[in-house]
Amino acid sequence: QKLLLQLLICLFVLRVCSVLGHVTYSVPEEMTIGSLVGNIAPDLDLDVQRLKSGKARTYGTEYVELNKERGVLVIKERIDREALCGQTTPCALDFQIILENPMQFYSITVEITDINDNAPSFKKPEIKFDMSETAQVGSKYVLEKAVDEDVGLNGLQSYSLSVNDNFDLNPYTIGSRSNVEMVLKKPLDREKQDRVFLVLTAMDGGNPQRSGTIQIVVTVLDANDNAPVCSQTEYKMDVNEIAMKGTILATISASDADEGPHGYIQYSITNIPKGAMDLFEIDRDSGEFRLLGQLDYEKFPRYEMDILASDVGGNTDVCKVIIDVLDINDNPPTINIMSVSSIISEDVKVGTVLSMINVQDPDSNENGKVHCTLDQHNYFKITSTSKHFFTLVTDSELDREDMSHYNITVTCSDEGVPSLSSSVTLTLKISDVNDNAPVFERSSYEAYIVENNAPGLSIFTVKATDADWNQNARVSYILEDSSVNGVPVSSYVSVSADSGVIHAVRSFDYEQIKDFQFRIKVQDGGSPPLSSNVTVKMLIQDQNDNPPQVLYPVQTGGSVVAEMVPRSADVGYLVTKVVAVDVDSGQNAWLSYKLQKATDRALFEVGSQNGEIRTIRQVTDKDAVKQRLTVIVEDNGQPSRSATVIVNVAVADSFPEVLSEFTDYPHDKEYNDNLTFYLVLALAVVSFLFITCLVVIISVKIYRWRQSRILYHSNLPVIPYYPPRYSDTLGTGTLPHVYNYEVCRTTDSRKSDNKFGGAGGQNVLIMDPSSTGTMQRIQSEKTHIDFKRSSAPWIAPELL
Repeated sequence: QKLLLQLLICLFVLRVCSVLGHVTYSVPEEMTIGSLVGNIAPDLDLDVQRLKSGKARTYGTEYVELNKERGVLVIKERIDREALCGQTTPCALDFQIILENPMQFYSITVEITDINDNAPSFKKPEIKFDMSETAQVGSKYVLEKAVDEDVGLNGLQSYSLSVNDNFDLNPYTIGSRSNVEMVLKKPLDREKQDRVFLVLTAMDGGNPQRSGTIQIVVTVLDANDNAPVCSQTEYKMDVNEIAMKGTILATISASDADEGPHGYIQYSITNIPKGAMDLFEIDRDSGEFRLLGQLDYEKFPRYEMDILASDVGGNTDVCKVIIDVLDINDNPPTINIMSVSSIISEDVKVGTVLSMINVQDPDSNENGKVHCTLDQHNYFKITSTSKHFFTLVTDSELDREDMSHYNITVTCSDEGVPSLSSSVTLTLKISDVNDNAPVFERSSYEAYIVENNAPGLSIFTVKATDADWNQNARVSYILEDSSVNGVPVSSYVSVSADSGVIHAVRSFDYEQIKDFQFRIKVQDGGSPPLSSNVTVKMLIQDQNDNPPQVLYPVQTGGSVVAEMVPRSADVGYLVTKVVAVDVDSGQNAWLSYKLQKATDRALFEVGSQNGEIRTIRQVTDKDAVKQRLTVIVEDNGQPSRSATVIVNVAVADSFPEVLSEFTDYPHDKEYNDNLTFYLVLALAVVSFLFITCLVVIISVKIYRWRQSRILYHSNLPVIPYYPPRYSDTLGTGTLPHVYNYEVCRTTDSRKSDNKFGGAGGQNVLIMDPSSTGTMQRIQSEKTHIDFKRSSAPWIAPELL
């Protein structure tokens, strides 16, 4: 039991050997595809889920694959140990298992054990010997060796010769190679038997045992009773692997005591190893051993073969040739990228593994020692993890805004003289992290817009940039909540989220608001998003949209207002002053006065700047009592706007004289006729619209009633209809636009139904034609407004 326990422990140690990430398995050759090699997951102390998440895979073998679902290694391709390793023992497959996220690799060794699947065989179907009947007992005849691809006990073990009276087998060993020869034990008698047929059998030690045979044909000759003798039993030589073709490597010599034709010796190569058939030759007569092909230390570092010296009589001797190939540094390192990350985030930690590299150099000693370097990169470094394996890691923090990608050249050189090297370039892209906030082009903005603009007009564009990339650099503009004069700023302007274009939401009036400020925030598309803001000052520019308004003299409706000038007035007498204002600003509010029409243009003039009406000559008795002046007031805008005022002047020394003149002052018949026409027309239009609306409402009611009856009789579910809610026009409800309404008066102030009265600057005469007296109003009277409702009874009081 103790012996059995020790045996089991030895088998377990041989089966699984895991030291520092290295596991060794042993399997026989010729296993079927899918056969189990080993349960790798528990042997490496890994979870099956780790194999899946790490995208585990094998690297460096085509015969074994990893089953990630079961966590085992299985046979992928049929393994022929003889094709894989030849006579080399032990025969092993070395490969790696690689995992990612994080990167890890493990070394795996699978020993391939031999099975007895090859029988010994001979290269020729038969061996022929010409032997003299005088051959002495004990003469030796070297036989061709059998070849068995198997090794160990499964390889060639013994020979046997068919039963005969003349020959015995004599196996022997020269160096590390075993040979077999046939020894003459009884003299030949050509007269009794001129030809001897024998069978040589080669046997291995497998179970079951395999064997191969070859026929030996011995032709008995006369009188050659001495065999050749080689001068050396073994020839050793060191040959450089870059030796030229045709180089004489050695001269083989042998001697024969016979004379004449029986002493002539010829040389031939026998037992030549596989792969060396076309590399060497020997001159049959001179024994010069030459190189025919190109040697390669990496394929065959050593050659062993036999040289056969034979005379004409068939006597032979054999010597061994051993050739050691000297290595030359003729192979640059081979770089294999086992795993590589082509894209990494710019915020990766220092020391992150980017690539795992396997470097192989088939040369030996110093010629096969390799070291790897990078080409002037301060951000990365390459380190050696184990023999032939290197890792590329980050050596400092990365910033995509400084460099978005890197071309990293890895150069691997051996230590031969001269040194050979290989290079590979890895392209590494840096993915963006949202670490930069968007920035406006200016610290603040000023925008200008002319009043009376159309709603939706594009005013100005703000621009911001983000140093990040793609989604992290995609900016959106947002109008920050604030108020202007108690009104949300969103009712004044809006900003396009994509382009940053600022639009006017409403039409601005310079006379109501001259400037205001608001803030715009820009935000990127990162997660979490970064933002910044800027202040925009909006300046409203004035437009000449208001005509001058005449404050004095007040234009009345039924009464005639006149200024009185005594006939004794001198030149420059101040008759009255036209007072007007313009609510615009700047030059749009600069007013000038002109006398447009006058009963006597030679009597009066108007001051262009102050609107004062003065006499320009002495008043005479011939001047008419009634003087009618039309004064036009213009502003300085482009285009200019104007207003007209009519000033009635009475040239008289007493009130009765003035009263008699203005009592018969005729009303403007044309004005009354036009007013009557407009009122009748307006009444007709309103009546038509009222009747039309009434008909439409009745029709809609009837239609809906019919539809409800149809739905009721059809027993279908009735879906109630809720009309949309409409709100006011101040922009606070659901309507998308603000609608403005204006009530305009006629262009001729004489046809207006509104009477505006104001305090006069001087004494004013108000004369009513239907009265018999004259009332003088003093300057301190309050301004009054008389609405003449009788002329338009249908107009709503709110519009008046």
